[in-house]
Amino acid sequence: MEEELEKRDHLAASGRETGGFTKDKTLASILDMDLVQDKTGKEISELWMRFYSTKDTISAVISTETFGLMFSRAEACPRFLFALPQAEGYEFFLGEWSGHQLHFTSLINAQVLGGRAPSQLVLYHFPELQERGVVLMTAERDPKVMTVHQAQCLANQVQLFYGSPRPETFRLVESFNHAPAGFQHMAVIEELEESGLGGGGGERLGEGERERLGEGGRERLGERD
Repeated sequence: MEEELEKRDHLAASGRETGGFTKDKTLASILDMDLVQDKTGKEISELWMRFYSTKDTISAVISTETFGLMFSRAEACPRFLFALPQAEGYEFFLGEWSGHQLHFTSLINAQVLGGRAPSQLVLYHFPELQERGVVLMTAERDPKVMTVHQAQCLANQVQLFYGSPRPETFRLVESFNHAPAGFQHMAVIEELEESGLGGGGGERLGEGERERLGEGGRERLGERD
């Protein structure tokens, strides 16, 4: 089974352009669905996590219930501003859902290039096995600008802001999408630090980010192509 996963992984990697991302990644391109027909969600989860534990990327198994909540919220609020802890403060990344994929690019890229801003991290969610209680996730990243640890941090934040049972947490996402004039970017950092995902290094904004966020965190960015 793992040999089949390895073979498909090599085929997928060879089919990508150098430095590019897989446009229409499917679970069937990674996993032979016929070979898992008789396996439980737990067995598939263990296989998935064991395989990706040796890869230079991240992976996760999300419960069907949690992903259902996350995706319904993503359909209503497809964009959010995430704060990535750095050595000194935070760097902001714009996350935007496109179907079951979540694309990240740095805020400065989004401000300068709008919808032409290149993805620097893509999270791929595969709901094909929801009837067994699991949604599988893996990712592709631009290694020139993002480490595996940073990718994991952003993925953890996705579950925090889109999957949290606390309405106050998701209210930040709603504000960013539907009431941007009242959005407070520092509230994102406060939520991270309260949850234990923050770096505790305070705020760090570039001049361009300060100008575009402005008083109260107002921000309008171009649409993704």
